[in-house]
Amino acid sequence: MAVDVDDRLIFKFPRDDIAERALVREASLLAVVRPSVSMTVPDLSIERGPPLFSRHPKLKGRHLLTADYDALPEDARRRLGNDLAHFYTELHRLDGSRMAAAGALPIGAWQTTDAIRSRALPALSPPFQEYAKQAIAEFERLRPDPYGDTYGFFDGHGWNMAFDHAHGRINGIYDFADSGFGPLHQDFIYSNFISPDLTGRIVSAYEALTGRLLDRGRIALLTSIHRLSELAELADDPAHAPAMIRSVTDWAAVRPVP
Repeated sequence: MAVDVDDRLIFKFPRDDIAERALVREASLLAVVRPSVSMTVPDLSIERGPPLFSRHPKLKGRHLLTADYDALPEDARRRLGNDLAHFYTELHRLDGSRMAAAGALPIGAWQTTDAIRSRALPALSPPFQEYAKQAIAEFERLRPDPYGDTYGFFDGHGWNMAFDHAHGRINGIYDFADSGFGPLHQDFIYSNFISPDLTGRIVSAYEALTGRLLDRGRIALLTSIHRLSELAELADDPAHAPAMIRSVTDWAAVRPVP
């Protein structure tokens, strides 16, 4: 449970032992990440209590949603893509053994393709079922990531961004609880929740900074499977399933052609 105090401080109180361990791990990871990246991230400290909780100064800004991004002028879009590419470049350069020592773990697994077929497909209308079947088949043929696993953020959507809408720039990124070790290309799928245009800008700038050539088709496919996996996980939840269906169909309508 997160508590915003006077728009200045954020306190987080874990609800159970699993959340408590995750919060302590997040603080340990941020202690390594914070001095290693140019992007502002939470200066999160743990108070042992009891009860155990964390506190950090609030990063100023609001979420960045699709409508917000669509309204940005070209220079703001370019700056955002460059800033996020720089963030990913610095994050991916962190030493894996050092991050493991700080508590980094493999990122959470998605639903299996069998589970996606049995649970997600029945929730979709026939045209989108065909799209999902093709994505699943393509994913099952996909070879391992050519760049292997890396420590990454793996949660870079607009709900984890502190964006200054008045000046059109990002002030910081937060919520490193889902960060960990995973396939490098997968770290670039979450900005598609904002816009494929932003993802394209991040990828191009990242390639220029690192010399790595990324596979845009792989990023698009992983985005499809991620959304289908979320639908499979929540297909029987009446409170969340409609939003997961919209997430799949919205992406299917704009998925870039490799």
